[in-house]
Amino acid sequence: MSGSVPGGAPSILPEVPAWRIGYAEIAALAQVKRPVPTTWARRHPDFPAPVTREGGSPLFDAREVVDWLVRTGRGNAEPRRLRAEAALHTLAAWRTSGLSASVLVGALTALVCLRQQYDTPVGGRAWADLLAQAADLDAEDGFLLSELRAVPDADRLGPALGALADELTEAAYTPAEAFDWVLEARRRLGSHDLAADEPTPAVVRALAALAGVGALPDESVLATPYARSGDLLAALHSAAPEDSGHTYLAAEPDRTLARLVRRRMLVRGVYEFSLDVTEGEELSTEDWGDPDVLVCSLPYEAGETRSARQALERVQDLTDYLGDGSTAVVLGPADALVRPLPRHGDADRLRRSFLDEGLLKAVISLPDGAFAYRPGYRTAVWILARTPEAERTGRVLLADYSAQPLTEPVLDVLAEDIAIWRASGWREDRRHDLRHAAVVPAKELDDRPGSAFTLQHRSPEARYARAVVERPARIADVERRLAELDERAARGAEGVVKIGAVLRPEDQPVRRTTIGRLLKDRRLRRRPGHRIAPEHLSSDGHYAVIGPEEILGTARLGSRRIDRGLVLTAYEHVQFTEPGDLVVTTSPRFGVHVDTEGLSVAVAPARVLRVHPDADPPVRPRALAAFLRAAASEHGRTSGAVRASRGIEDLSIPDLGREELKRYEAVLAEIERRTELLRQQSEALDDLARITAAGMADGTLTITPYFPDTAG
Repeated sequence: MSGSVPGGAPSILPEVPAWRIGYAEIAALAQVKRPVPTTWARRHPDFPAPVTREGGSPLFDAREVVDWLVRTGRGNAEPRRLRAEAALHTLAAWRTSGLSASVLVGALTALVCLRQQYDTPVGGRAWADLLAQAADLDAEDGFLLSELRAVPDADRLGPALGALADELTEAAYTPAEAFDWVLEARRRLGSHDLAADEPTPAVVRALAALAGVGALPDESVLATPYARSGDLLAALHSAAPEDSGHTYLAAEPDRTLARLVRRRMLVRGVYEFSLDVTEGEELSTEDWGDPDVLVCSLPYEAGETRSARQALERVQDLTDYLGDGSTAVVLGPADALVRPLPRHGDADRLRRSFLDEGLLKAVISLPDGAFAYRPGYRTAVWILARTPEAERTGRVLLADYSAQPLTEPVLDVLAEDIAIWRASGWREDRRHDLRHAAVVPAKELDDRPGSAFTLQHRSPEARYARAVVERPARIADVERRLAELDERAARGAEGVVKIGAVLRPEDQPVRRTTIGRLLKDRRLRRRPGHRIAPEHLSSDGHYAVIGPEEILGTARLGSRRIDRGLVLTAYEHVQFTEPGDLVVTTSPRFGVHVDTEGLSVAVAPARVLRVHPDADPPVRPRALAAFLRAAASEHGRTSGAVRASRGIEDLSIPDLGREELKRYEAVLAEIERRTELLRQQSEALDDLARITAAGMADGTLTITPYFPDTAG
């Protein structure tokens, strides 16, 4: 097969089959949502044409798609990452050429390592020459020689694999990044043995952050028992300052994985005098000394055979590596580390022994999802540190993140709390409010045999946290707000709402139009909604966002916001709404909101309809919104249908005269004023109930006698 990939590199695909991808893969390649490639294909004539169809779905030549993405700048992926993805997607085709997923990953990572060690390309060379070079480098066959010898039909496939390794390395900033890209692709290649028992990338980075690697002195020893494919060891290396001179130890019983870990660290510039990977469960500490930091994920065991006592014994074995001042971060099964155990049983006594010795410093409950291949596996993290008896504080930090999403911001908050907890000598810092956590006496846990290692109630110290101390003041603010709203309601209650509606005379039929006609006549303008990454939305940004959630009432208006800095950098193309804009959505159902204040961001799939101020005949926002709601209700989506029977542009609405429209708009304005007042009162009452309930639930608030007696 001939062809090219971005950058002019020759195609290195096997001749059969052709490299073809569908819309879903294009979305993943460009880092956009699934519907976006379909829109590109419909709106842009230069979008590559399908090369074939499979099951009625179009398939595209991925090289042409990548060329188009690089040329047009569309999508969210960097050009260099697109080029790398172009190479990585070819791996799926390589699997049909007689290469199993494990052999393919092994050979490709070995070639990247070989290239890095000699700092010369490996493509375009005879396979025998590469093997000879590998034998010189790896004379004892400890990390890459066997992987290269395992390539079938090596004279044909070997040089092409070398070209693929060169292409990946040239697209990446470093050989280490190219190596990691290959391992990121292990799931799509079907190399599940390399991925099944690894925590998700976000959890791996969080574990490395919890270890406090950045605060270690130079030339420390870092270790990962049960290293698997080396994700944790690589994360520790990434978290360490450059030129820190650390030594890295690992232990892995699987010989193939141990060899992979050696390659992975060598390609990162960690050479043999600073690296020791043993094939087994025991770390090699005789030559290097005890580790300063130990991070590991206990091997997964199915729930039917899992034993809490055995899991805790494994943790106990790990503490044998800890000297004074050393820290261990251990990810393991929640039913052993945090959940209730049979009172006074072997597992219960063993777990509480970590409290007696002052080893256990923090217990963190995680939600489901720490392991992508084990969605129902509930996990927890223990942080252990050996401190001299005179320095023990008798305190344990308990953090409950079981109801929090495993996102980068959430895990960053957890890492910050632990960093402050460690820096304060395992003592609570009153200047810092813990999020989803509290510090409790270790004796309190030890005195409750069999009880869960989770927060049962707030500790005495927690009542002095800022969020707790400020609750009465926040309640008083809400009460004042309610009093102001009551006064406004009383001032506006001078009469009932009087619309003055009567039957229309038969000789005065109403003219009708459609949204499409209003757009064509420029009485109305359409503006698209913007695609905002969910992680960029918060509750305290500068600009409110309006999406389907706000329009349909599942989220409070103004509760989701975006920061000004993000708008000026990541979303320079954003256009704010103007006063009177209609923000409309049809997914998951029809809804419309009139933004009376403007300066908001409409979030796709919602879009904006903007009334032209000088339209003749005029169009009024409130009236138009009311007409749209009425028309859409008559042409809604039936059960099982993909879309509504009519699109927004086809909806027929009244086209009222100037005076009649003015009167109707005034009626709607009065209804809106009273509705907004009721909405504000309802939100204030919700806030009052929520803040009070939080204080009553954790025992930090009580109700004084002056509250009206509600008995009876």
